[in-house]
Amino acid sequence: MKFIDEARIHVKAGDGGRGMASFRREKYVPMGGPDGGDGGRGGSVIAVADRNINTLIDFRYARIHRARNGEPGRGSDQYGKGADDVILRVPVGTVITDTATGAQLADLTAHDERVVLARGGQGGLGNIHFKSSTNRAPRQHTLGEPGEERELKLELKVLADVGLLGLPNAGKSTFIRAVSNARPKVADYPFTTLHPNLGLVRATDTIDFVIADIPGLIPGAAEGAGLGTQFLRHLARTRLLLHLVDIAPYDPAVDPVKDARATLAELRKYDRALYAKPRWLVLNKADLIADPDERARRAAEIVRRLRWKGPVHCVSALTGDGCRDLCRQVGEFLAAQRAAG
Repeated sequence: MKFIDEARIHVKAGDGGRGMASFRREKYVPMGGPDGGDGGRGGSVIAVADRNINTLIDFRYARIHRARNGEPGRGSDQYGKGADDVILRVPVGTVITDTATGAQLADLTAHDERVVLARGGQGGLGNIHFKSSTNRAPRQHTLGEPGEERELKLELKVLADVGLLGLPNAGKSTFIRAVSNARPKVADYPFTTLHPNLGLVRATDTIDFVIADIPGLIPGAAEGAGLGTQFLRHLARTRLLLHLVDIAPYDPAVDPVKDARATLAELRKYDRALYAKPRWLVLNKADLIADPDERARRAAEIVRRLRWKGPVHCVSALTGDGCRDLCRQVGEFLAAQRAAG
C-alpha cells in the first residue's frame, strides 16, 4: 500500500430539517390545534482514530465528505428523522487542522479517540412549540440550522518512542531490522527507504518501545534536496533520537563528521524543538574495522571533532554486535522518563 501522510479534505455537515406549521384536521375534532413537528438534526462529520489504518491514502482520492440533511417535520406531531453521522476513520497519530484559521482541531493519539469535524445543524421548530393561551392557532415555525462546513488538513505523525536520524545508507534500515520486528527494504544505494517504518523493540522482559526509521536527511534538505524534510514530522513525538553515523565510509573522501554536522544543521533549520530532543550518537558498521584499537581510535576522533557530550555507542547493525546493549539502555532511559512523567 502506498504511504500517504498528508491530505486535504472538505467536510460539510447536514442541515437541520425545517419545522412544520400544521393543524389537526379531523371530522370529530373541531379546533384541533397545531400539530406541526420539529425537523430532524443534520448529520455530523466525525473523525475516529483507528489503529488498523496506517496511511491517509483514502483521503487523497476522496476529498469531499458530506453528511445528509435532517428530514423536515410533518403534521400529526411527527418529528423529522435525524440524519446519520459520517464517520471518517483515520490512523492513530493524525493531526487535524482548519486550513482557513490555522487552528488545530484535534490530535488523535489513541485508538477510538474521536472528534467532531463539522457539526450537523439542529432541526427547526414546528408550530406546536408556539401555542399559548393567547395564540391558539400559531403559524410560526423555524427553519433548520445550516451544518458546519470546513476545509481541513490531515497530517499523520507516527507514534514512536525512538527515532533514527542520519544520512542515506547510514544503516538505519539495517539497524531497525536487527533490533525490531520491522522488515524494511535494505539495499546498497541511497534512498532505499521511501517512507517511515515502525518496529517494536523488546528491550528487556518488561520493557519494550517503538522505533521509527525515516528516509535519510542530506545537506540541503530544508531547501528540498533529496526527499527534503517532508518526513521529519514523524520524529516529532519521539522521546529520543538515535543519530546513526557511518564509522567506516566506503569512500575515503567521505568525512562522517562533516556529514553528521550537516544532518544536525538541517534538523535545526526544520524545528528547533526537535533539535533540542535528547540525542545519542550511534557509530554503525563497526564490523568493517577488524582492529579493535583502530575502531576505538576512529570513534574517539569522531566524538572529539563533533564535541559530543551525550552517550556514544559503537555497533554493527549487520552482525548485531552492540545492538542488544544499546536497546537495553534505551529501554531503561525511556522507562525512567515515563516514571518521571
